[in-house]
Amino acid sequence: MLRIRKAEAGDVSQILALVRELAEYEKASHEVKATEADLLRDGFAGTPRFFVELAEWESAPAGFALWFYNYSTWEGRPGLYLEDLYVRPALRGRGIGKALLVHLARRAAAEGCGRFQWQVLDWNTPSIDFYEALGAKALREWITMRVSGADIVRLAEL
Repeated sequence: MLRIRKAEAGDVSQILALVRELAEYEKASHEVKATEADLLRDGFAGTPRFFVELAEWESAPAGFALWFYNYSTWEGRPGLYLEDLYVRPALRGRGIGKALLVHLARRAAAEGCGRFQWQVLDWNTPSIDFYEALGAKALREWITMRVSGADIVRLAEL
């Protein structure tokens, strides 16, 4: 019933639809600026900047995991960073999210990654509980910092 597969260029419209669903769930749909052209350029042409695993339940799109490699100077190894994990609400509770995480953990282990990490919104208690039950540890002492949009340009001009 469940199939996880590597996304292909032809899946871009479905990926963007899932990204928009995730943003709506996170109460941030107004923040999605990505287009199909952006996803094609950055994930499926030349040197990919990200990768996507699609989950299908009974041959229908059920969710996705979008990830990329980072690097830990402390570990001296690459890491796998999960940018987005999403399962459609009607299909939750069937092990799809867990299967996506296990799939990526296997990849990280096989490739010698020192870390597999992601972020979760502090109000998303069901997801936090789910991740902790799988062995993930919340790094509460770390604060995410971000510079975006025009602020990047301002910083670059200093």
